[in-house]
Amino acid sequence: MDKRLLGELEVSTLGLGCMGMSPVYGPVDDDESVRVVHHALDLGLNFLDTADVYGGGHNERLVGRAIAGRRDEVVLATKFGITGQAQDYAPQVDSSPEYARRAIDASLERLGVDHVDLYYLHRRNPEVPIEDTVGALAELVAAGKIRHIGLSEVNADTLRAAHAVHPIAALQSEYSLFERGLEERILATCQELGVGLVPFSPVGRGVLTGKVDQLSAEDARHKFPRTSERNLRHNLALVEGVRRIAERLGASPVQVALAWLLARDPHIVPIPGTKRISYLTENAGATTLALTAEQVAEIGAAIPVDQVAGARYQPGALAVVDQ
Repeated sequence: MDKRLLGELEVSTLGLGCMGMSPVYGPVDDDESVRVVHHALDLGLNFLDTADVYGGGHNERLVGRAIAGRRDEVVLATKFGITGQAQDYAPQVDSSPEYARRAIDASLERLGVDHVDLYYLHRRNPEVPIEDTVGALAELVAAGKIRHIGLSEVNADTLRAAHAVHPIAALQSEYSLFERGLEERILATCQELGVGLVPFSPVGRGVLTGKVDQLSAEDARHKFPRTSERNLRHNLALVEGVRRIAERLGASPVQVALAWLLARDPHIVPIPGTKRISYLTENAGATTLALTAEQVAEIGAAIPVDQVAGARYQPGALAVVDQ
């Protein structure tokens, strides 16, 4: 698989989001998840994304198990900063320097490694100056515990202030045909500063597959307005335009949605999540789908932003993004 740069960090063109390998979107199978990670590495897809909060540490332990003996093949990213969740689904956030120092040691132990390649601040508490948080992360770079610094779901001003303290390799935020708020300021700021962009939920939490017509009772997507029972069928209908384009291109809607993101900028690296080898193989096929400028425009117009029903998060969770 071809490579892209996030700042100075070289990664595969597509990453693998591992969150769903923990009990988030229904039942999981750890043995199958390990096989998925191994298949990703065999395909040359080496950029793995996890976080300390996923599954209460389960996800990092699972990823650590999967990469044991293959650490040199992996560009490993994890995150810190979310410590819990309030009743209104608002994440409880600690972005203090003291917590950053404790959190990295706990993550390294769960992962079974001596360093991570990319360490993100998962969410920011605006009461803690971003300069203080990034200063502490810079100390962790100097100590060899992390190689590169990332941020998640911050605004352009915060990104700029952080980058002035220490180079930021990547910004991870939600970006897809269903969610394009980044295009107003963030994308241009990333391009100006040389910061890579890592879109999570790049296929709209599965909606762009066109197959998510019924969610299990355990599926966390019930909590999100956009994929609630009230809005899901409306949003699935919007995928029809993407499906027609995909048929013309001899691809799947998922591959078209991922190829659209890849065509937006050469320093964009989506991290679609899956716990199945068949879906991983399908996702990887997007990296060979070359789109013309006209096709990129047509795909972007297929899902008008003002027709998407529902917000991406509940109000409590929205309150801690764009900080």
